[in-house]
Amino acid sequence: MSGYRIQREPTMENERAEFSISELAREFDVTPRAIRFYESEGLLSPRRDGQRRIYTLRDRTRLKLTLRGKRLGLTLAEIRELIDMYEPGRDDRPQLERFREVLETHRRSLLQQRTDIEAQLSEIQTFEKRVNQQLKKRR
Repeated sequence: MSGYRIQREPTMENERAEFSISELAREFDVTPRAIRFYESEGLLSPRRDGQRRIYTLRDRTRLKLTLRGKRLGLTLAEIRELIDMYEPGRDDRPQLERFREVLETHRRSLLQQRTDIEAQLSEIQTFEKRVNQQLKKRR
């Protein structure tokens, strides 16, 4: 899954290599607080200029991958593990195998949740019928 590999993004002469927290927040439609949280969890590591955080292309890519992982239902620990496994120039097979394991675990969990929800919906339908029948008797 190359989506979890941190790759150098194509650079153009005028492309910026540094970003402020507000720029990243705006670009990815997240709050600065969320970005600071991901930083506190070890997913991002901006450099500091006084109180100002300065994010690099690497941080931007890690934020993008973090948000993608969250959409897939991965925990922050899983996301960090997968992102941290990538090393440029190294075999990415271990990272891909781990990613597959994580996805399989989440898929099984979601399938079980779906089964549980379907069972609950069926039970609700049964009780709704009983309640409706009792209400009809009382008219």
